[in-house]
Amino acid sequence: MADRERLTQRIDELEIRLAHQDKSVEDLNDALAAQWRTIDELVRKLSALESRLHSVERNADAPPSDEPPPPHY
Repeated sequence: MADRERLTQRIDELEIRLAHQDKSVEDLNDALAAQWRTIDELVRKLSALESRLHSVERNADAPPSDEPPPPHY
């Protein structure tokens, strides 16, 4: 009977450990999903900044005479 009680106790402990591991896996999955959302957002922002930078670089190459004079002239 003592062997059966030890086995039952061991099974209970294993079930508890498994439940904690399941929770840990779920938490890690949530954290990973949040990180990927952040990465996707940062990639979109970087792409937008690259586009703006290329636009500024193209406009910087234009001769200044193409621009109208400032209002105080």
